[in-house]
Amino acid sequence: TVSVLHLPGTSEEVAPPIQQCFMIPKKEINVVSDMAKWKRSQAYADYMGFILTLNEGVRSKKLTCEYKVSEPIEKLVALLNTLDRWIDETPPVDQPSRFGNKAFRTWYAKLDQEAEKLVATVIPKHLADAAPEVAVYLKESVGNSTRIDYGTGHEAAFAAFLCCLCKIGVLRVDDQMAIVFKVFNRYLEVMRKLQKTYRMEPAGSQGVWGLDDFQFLPFIWGSSQLIDHPSLEPRHFVDEKVVNENHKDFMFLECILFITEMKTGPFAEHSNQLWNISAVPSWSKVNQGLIRMYKAECLEKFPVIQHFKFGSLLPIQPVTS
Repeated sequence: TVSVLHLPGTSEEVAPPIQQCFMIPKKEINVVSDMAKWKRSQAYADYMGFILTLNEGVRSKKLTCEYKVSEPIEKLVALLNTLDRWIDETPPVDQPSRFGNKAFRTWYAKLDQEAEKLVATVIPKHLADAAPEVAVYLKESVGNSTRIDYGTGHEAAFAAFLCCLCKIGVLRVDDQMAIVFKVFNRYLEVMRKLQKTYRMEPAGSQGVWGLDDFQFLPFIWGSSQLIDHPSLEPRHFVDEKVVNENHKDFMFLECILFITEMKTGPFAEHSNQLWNISAVPSWSKVNQGLIRMYKAECLEKFPVIQHFKFGSLLPIQPVTS
């Protein structure tokens, strides 16, 4: 497995090098042919390494198990709680169209304004210069305020935000389980609330042919959690009773529950890809298949990656190591 990026805390390195020049991340993928640059980039290698490290870190573990919760983790949860509170303070407005409630723009404007301050609460004083760079990924992670939509590109920005916090040494190797179970899980709850409250459109969704309208990573990490489970097999997740009894322990089932709350009609019709996955014999096969699908359907799709931003922490430069 790939080790979490050359993290401070994994080697003898005590603190990140001080001479780091932070920068505001910017768009680098402008035409389809730029996709080759992305796949060769240090950013792609580090992002994918991060996703796979966490995938190993949560393998065969329940959401409810015991794990270390560091101070930065607590602060990240507090940050997400703030975003949640702002939703309550910004009720949807009356408007003619059913989808894309304009109150989302009001909510987003607040995040846009406060993002750097929020990020500054999570990172230590000596790394204060990193806040503007890291904050960009937080702002990109909640959906698009013009289109009032949300999709896997926004989710990727949140993973990139966490990856950056690892690269500057705020999050450590032993935070792995808490990153997924506490921080990412809280992020999912807040995103589901945004999606419901403001009736957000799915961004670049392939409809019934996609995995899910909004998320992808919790299916990867969630399937890893279920590897070697003594009784739950992939065929069980389409069983309502199984989902109701186990969703609090497994991210994958939590996602299934949300889909069934949001969609009507037979599961095989509204979520055809997931229905197909329920026929795969083992969770490890599901997990491997989802990682391949994530690369192909999200990370290698121009409409998703054209919005990704690159800076000093996730550079567009070709891989060095």
